[in-house]
Amino acid sequence: MTRLARLLIAASAAWLGFAGIGNCSTVKGVPFPSLTEVTIDDLEEGLSRGLFTSVDLVRAYLARIEQVNPLLRAVNEVNPDALDIAAELDAMRANGTTLGPLHGIPILIKDNIATADKMNNTAGSFALVGAKVPHDSTMAVKLREAGAIILGKANLSQWANYRSSNSSSGWSAYGGQATGAYYPNEDPGGSSSGSGVAASIGLCLATLGTETSGSIISPSQKGSLVGIKPTVGLTSRYLVIPISSHQDTIGPMARTVKDAAIILQAIAGHDPRDNYTSTIPWEDSKIPDYVSALNVSSLSGARIGIPYNTLNPNASTVEMTAFWSAIDTMKSAGATVVGANFTVPSPNTTSIVLGADFVSDLAVYLDSLSHNPYNLHTLEDIRNFTQNSSLEFFPDRDTARWDGALELGYNNSDIRFWEEYQRNLYWGGEGGLLGAIERNDLDAVVLPTSQAAAKAAIQGAPIVTLPLGYYPATWNVTRNARGLVQQGPNIPFGISFLGGMFEEEKLLALAYAFEQRTLVRKKGPRPVIVPNLELGDFVGF
Repeated sequence: MTRLARLLIAASAAWLGFAGIGNCSTVKGVPFPSLTEVTIDDLEEGLSRGLFTSVDLVRAYLARIEQVNPLLRAVNEVNPDALDIAAELDAMRANGTTLGPLHGIPILIKDNIATADKMNNTAGSFALVGAKVPHDSTMAVKLREAGAIILGKANLSQWANYRSSNSSSGWSAYGGQATGAYYPNEDPGGSSSGSGVAASIGLCLATLGTETSGSIISPSQKGSLVGIKPTVGLTSRYLVIPISSHQDTIGPMARTVKDAAIILQAIAGHDPRDNYTSTIPWEDSKIPDYVSALNVSSLSGARIGIPYNTLNPNASTVEMTAFWSAIDTMKSAGATVVGANFTVPSPNTTSIVLGADFVSDLAVYLDSLSHNPYNLHTLEDIRNFTQNSSLEFFPDRDTARWDGALELGYNNSDIRFWEEYQRNLYWGGEGGLLGAIERNDLDAVVLPTSQAAAKAAIQGAPIVTLPLGYYPATWNVTRNARGLVQQGPNIPFGISFLGGMFEEEKLLALAYAFEQRTLVRKKGPRPVIVPNLELGDFVGF
C-alpha cells in the first residue's frame, strides 16, 4: 500500500464536516500556509527555496480532490499527465529557468475550456464526452506558456447554465451536483460552480471560470473568493464552448486580489482567432501591469458611484448592512462616493441575444472539433441527443432555453438580432453602467455582488468581486426548488466593483485597497467541508 493510500484511509473519517482548519501547516518542519489559504507568492517562495517541488504540489492537490470530491463534485476529471508536466517544470526550475510566477502552479479550468490532451471537454454533457479539438484553446495555451499546470477540469452548471429552466447551479449530467463548502448542500452559484468550490477550499491554487452573466462572480461570492469578469474581448474565447460571442468572457477565480491579477496578466491579450480581442486598446506588450497597479492607497481620491435606483429593495438586510458599512470604509479611505443613477434602471431585456448567439456560436464550436463521436453539428442535434439519452436526465431537467432559442427561427446574422443587440448596448451603455460612469466621472460603480451581474453583462463590461461578509451563524436556512441551501449560517456574500470597458487595472487597484483594509476572508468563518491533507504530507515520497 502506498503512503498516499494510507493517508487517504487514515483521513477518510476526519474530513467530513471538519470545521475551523488552521491557516498554517508545516513543510519539512518549516511553518507553511494551509493549501486552503496559500497564495502564489507562498508557493513561489517555497518552490524557489526547495521546500517542495511541483510534483509534491500536484500530489497534494490530487489527494485533496480525491478526499472531498465524492461529496462536493467540484472536479469532473483530473489531468493524467499532471505529474509528468510537474516533473518537467521542476527540471526547468532546477536548471535555472522559470516562466514566471505561475511556473509549476496547479490550476483547474472550467470544463468548457478545451484542451487537446487526454482530458474531455464536455460542458457537463455526455454529448461531448470523447469529442476532441485540434489543439488547445487559447486560454490553455496561455496558461501553459506561463508555466501553470492544468490540473483538471472543474464541474459546472451544464452548458454553462444554458439548457434548462428547472435545473440547479452546479449540476451537470457528466459531473453531478456540485455543492459549496461553507454549509452542507450549499448552492455553489453558477455556472463556474466547480471552479468556485475548488478554489475556495484549496483543491488547486486558483481556477478559471467563464461568464456570460454572473457565472464567475456568483460562484466567487459563494466561495468567499475574488473573481474577475473581464471586459468581453480582453481574454480569448477560441475553443471555449460558447453561449454568446457578444457576452462570453473568461477570467480567474482566486482567494486574493493579487493572485487573480497575476492570472489575468497571463491570460489577457490579442488572439487572431477571436476578433473581439482586436478591440483591446493596447498592443500585447503594453497591456497594463495589473499586479503593479495594486496599491493599498488606491481608494484615496477615487470617485465611487452607487446607482441607488437599481438597488434591490428585497435584498437581505444582512447583505445590505454590510454593503453600507463597506461604503463607509471606502469613504474613510479617502474615496468620494456619489449617487450615480441609471437612466434605464430596469431594462426590459429578453433572451433573444443569447438564444440567437447560441444557435450560431455552438455550431461554430461543433464544426471545429477534430473528432465528433456522435456527429452533432447544430443545436437541434444537441437537443435531440439530450432528449433521447437517459444519461442527460431529460425531462427532469428540461431543454427550455434551447427550445426558446430554436423557436426564434433565426440566428445572430438576422436583422432582428441586430436590433435587439442595439437595445442591449443602450441599456448597458448610455442608459446603464457606462452612462453612469461617464456622466459622473467615476472610477467605478459599486454594488452587492448579488445585484451586479446583469448591470455589466449586456454590454460586456468588467467586474471584480471580492468577499464582503457572511450570514450569521444563527441565520435561517432557505432552499431552492432542488433542495440546495441558498442562504444559511456562515454562507459568504460579496461586493463588486464595476467599470468601463478595459478598466480592469483600475478595478483591481480599488478592490485590492478594499481587501487590504477589511481582510474579510481571513477573518471570516472557515468552510465546514475541507480536506485535511496538507502539502507537508506529500513532500519527499
